[in-house]
Order: sequence, then C-alpha cells, then structure tokens
Amino acid sequence: MSDSASESLNVHSESEKNNECSTNGSIKPQIEQKGETVAKSGSEVPCSVVENPTSVNGAANSVPEVGSSEVEYIESDHLNDLEDVDLSLKTLLTGLDSKDWVLVCEALNKVRRLCIFHKDAMLDILDNVISLVVKSLKNPRSAVCKTALMTCADIFKAYRDDLIDLLDPMLVQLLLKSSQDKKFVCEAAEKALISMTTWISPVSLLPKLQPYLKNRNPRIRAKAAMCFSRSAPKLGVDGIKAYGIDKLIEIAISQLSGQLPESREAARTLLLELQTVYEKSHAPNADDVSDGPDTTSWEDFCQSKLSPLNAQAVLRVTSIVREGVVGS
Repeated sequence: MSDSASESLNVHSESEKNNECSTNGSIKPQIEQKGETVAKSGSEVPCSVVENPTSVNGAANSVPEVGSSEVEYIESDHLNDLEDVDLSLKTLLTGLDSKDWVLVCEALNKVRRLCIFHKDAMLDILDNVISLVVKSLKNPRSAVCKTALMTCADIFKAYRDDLIDLLDPMLVQLLLKSSQDKKFVCEAAEKALISMTTWISPVSLLPKLQPYLKNRNPRIRAKAAMCFSRSAPKLGVDGIKAYGIDKLIEIAISQLSGQLPESREAARTLLLELQTVYEKSHAPNADDVSDGPDTTSWEDFCQSKLSPLNAQAVLRVTSIVREGVVGS
C-alpha cells in the first residue's frame, strides 16, 4: 500500500465517527484519495456509510466524497435464507455484541434472516437478541442504527404479541429515532413503528403507547399519538366498546392541542374513526321502531359523556371534516 493511501486510511479512521450518510449502492468497500483507489478485501454487508471530505497535511481534499465503506441496505423481501442455521445461532450473540460495526451489521442481518426463515430457532435467545438490538439502536453510527431499525421491523412481523414483554426498551428507542433530524434514520424508524402497529394487536400495544402520549418531548408525544391512532381502530367495534369509546375519545382530546401538527392530525384521525364506529354500532335497526338509547346521536353522546368544552372540541373537529368530505 502506498504512503498516501496509508495516510488516507489513518485520516478516515479518525473522522468516520462523526461523519455518516447513507447510500443505496452495492459497492465493495474502498478508500479514495486524490484519484487513487485502494480496494479493501471483504464482502458486502447490509449497511452503508460515506465519509465527508477531510484535509490531508492541512490542504483541502479535492475529492468531493470519500467512501470508507459502502454497502447496501437489504429490504426484507430480498433477504436469502442462511446457509448454516446452527452455526449462525452459535455466533449470533457474539456478533451482535462485537466492537466491529461491520460484524454487528452482519449479525443484525442474520437476525432478520432468522426472523423470516427460522423464527422458532431463535425463541430461546430472543430476550438476549432484543437487548443487543436495542444496543445497536443506540449506536451513534447511523449505518448500525438503520440496520437495527430494519431488524426491528422484521422482529415485529415474526413474533408479534409474543414479544410484548420485551417491547418497552425497543419502543422508546423507536420513538426517539423517529423524532430525530437524520432523515434516513427517521424513515427507517417510521417503517419499524408501522410494522409494530401492523403486527402487534392493539389490545397489547395501546397500554404500552399510552405513557408516551404524556412524554415531555413533544416529538415523542406526536409519534406515539400517530401509532395510537393507527392501532386503536384495529380493535374493531366490539374491541372499542370493550376498551371504552369514551376513554379513547379522552385520549384523542389530549392530543388535539398538541404542540406539533402530527399530534393534532393523529387526534383528528382517531376521533373520526371513533365517530364512524359509534354511528355504525348505534345505527337504528330496520326492525326496531323504538327510539331507545341505541339511537343516541354522536352529538348527544359526546355532550353526555364529555365536559362541555371537550364536547365542543370533538364536535367541531368531526363536523368540520365531515362537512368537508360531503362538500368535495
């Protein structure tokens, strides 16, 4: 290796901790310095990092972008089965806990493959796996964090309600990551949260989300509200009745005055869903000519169950949106 390439490697090893961005290309790891390329041995791994330009000997680097390690993120549908499941299981925890971020990413991809093809094989070590995935979610290197977020999405799909007791440390990290400024990390976190609300039943998930609706961080409150509004309608008519429609309305009201638009939009969406459910379940029966309590209107229901101020807020939201739909 030439002296200039060696010098470049040393410079990048110091700068790589602070400068990260993603790439979707499938390129072998390489180092570029002033037109010279030194190829590194090794196979592709499921994460991607591109380092920012730096200076050498006080002079600005003329290369606009320097790739320390460029590798692709693999979508779940494109993951292949493992060649040796037993060996992968034996080395999995060691890989997840490695100090080498490339090995961690490789281990995270193994977790994803096990979730898709051999989820039962990982049940005995699932709690340890979740703990180490959470550790990767906290990793300051964006490539590791994003790969861990993709892993969470596959974990939710594979284990669903079986991991509800292990959910709390994952959930708080997902809400945090979906609230940060790094766009490609936020997007991966959002996908993981959507997977969570898709595959975990609302009966199990809603109690886990509720505390975060009162979090001091408005961004976390907003993300939790969005998850809550996606999950609650999955209860269905009977489930909403059992949970308490008035209780769900109160939760939505608490987000109507949210600091961020996402909170307010989530509240409006949930209120409209609850109104629809209520009106369907209280629609007059063609064979029933009596005006019993089952024919109570949405407006009367809100006014009887809520404080005047809250009833007014709910009716304002639901009537305005309904009028807009009719007018369109």
